[in-house]
Amino acid sequence: MNYSYFGDTVTFDTTYRMNRYRIPFAPFTGLNHHGQPVLFGCALLLNESEASFIWLFEAWLAAMSGRSPNSITTDQDRIIRAAVAQVFPGTRHRFCKWNVFREAQERLSDVYQSHPHFEAEFQRCINMTETVDEFESCWESLIRRYNLVGNEWLQSMYNVRQQWVPVYLRDTFFGEMSMTQASDNINSYFDGYINASTNIQALIKQYEKAIASRHEKEVKADYDTVNTEPVLKTPSPMEKQVANLYTRKIFMKFQEELVETLAYPATIVNDTGSEIIYRVAKFGEEQKAHFVRYNIFEKKASCSCQLFEFSGIICRHILAVFRVTNILTLPSHYILKRWTRNAKSGVLLNGHVLGLASSRQESSAARYDNLCREVIKYVEEGAESAHIYNMAMDVLREAAKKVAAAKKYGPGVTQNSLFSGCQQHHSCSVDQDKKIQELTVELENASQRCEAYRTKLLAVLKDMEEEKTKMLVKVENVRLDLKG
Repeated sequence: MNYSYFGDTVTFDTTYRMNRYRIPFAPFTGLNHHGQPVLFGCALLLNESEASFIWLFEAWLAAMSGRSPNSITTDQDRIIRAAVAQVFPGTRHRFCKWNVFREAQERLSDVYQSHPHFEAEFQRCINMTETVDEFESCWESLIRRYNLVGNEWLQSMYNVRQQWVPVYLRDTFFGEMSMTQASDNINSYFDGYINASTNIQALIKQYEKAIASRHEKEVKADYDTVNTEPVLKTPSPMEKQVANLYTRKIFMKFQEELVETLAYPATIVNDTGSEIIYRVAKFGEEQKAHFVRYNIFEKKASCSCQLFEFSGIICRHILAVFRVTNILTLPSHYILKRWTRNAKSGVLLNGHVLGLASSRQESSAARYDNLCREVIKYVEEGAESAHIYNMAMDVLREAAKKVAAAKKYGPGVTQNSLFSGCQQHHSCSVDQDKKIQELTVELENASQRCEAYRTKLLAVLKDMEEEKTKMLVKVENVRLDLKG
């Protein structure tokens, strides 16, 4: 289900390789609607051959209903490259910069030791250049200045620069809030839970702890988004609109871009009638300009910075154009559902998506779990208003009747055949009152069970709230002790 909501960009983390760790642990992760790490599955691989990675990617893709991600981030291992190319041919493949920089420290150790400023200049060349020409010029200057023209490793990384240098990746969604200052370390989901000494027994416990901790953080972010009011910094109707759509963290990133437009004047450089090209630059930094193409009929704009394509957040340059063209609310095509409060709504829970068996041999526990998920979804939606509540109750009563009928007539008999059977046999009409009484009893029993389940659920929620309050008190006491 995580993947059905947030599977547009995926990271395959091979930090825990056999040559450095005791367990060959390889998780698939992504980003949820708060920008937090979210898990899509993981593997234990004893054999790190190309065939093993191909098998793993194919097995994982089948578990994800065969839907490939738009982008995937891995390390620059040659074997993983080949496996990704075979299994995900239409997916944009990016190498993790953190791994590239780490390998650079090993491959260029002599340069790092003899030239203390090289590392900062190298990372600046990769992270801070904003155009392809700027990067190419910076790279050439760097390798000449430090006499690295003949370095084979640097040349090999330059040959695949389109797969790890940010300036070449801006046209693809990776979900990061910044192209130049993004977190480089893909090893984030299990940070603090797994290390080089973790064995397989400890892994299982730590794995469960990590999942519980991540879930708790997501629930807290959901709570904060819904129950706290964001601080608006402008009178803009667009800011107020987006504050009610995005999760809190994503809104704050949008707000940052919106506030910055005050220092970014937009000037028309070309007008064809249907499309206008604007030059947008920060006041006092006119040499660092970006260009925005704006279609006045479709209210669609594209910027040379490509922040929207990369992160799904509209940039300050397009917002500056919207300001001068009197676009007061954000057009819907600039609001990605995956960043909104409702990111987890609208995806059907079914056997195909969840990878559950659909045969009669499916376990009772699995059926119970699936039914609970469905019921909870309708409980959440049914409580939104009195009208929806009444409609939901009517549907549940009708469902109770159908369930009772199915129980009475046994498996293999469909609802239509039940009714057609009643029409064909006069006995159905004779026993109609008796059936109604039986169904009424079944409905009452179901209502009692639902009420019991509701009572238990409320008790659990109350206990969770009490535990949360206790934890907050402990945290506050610790803070006071530290200040003292």
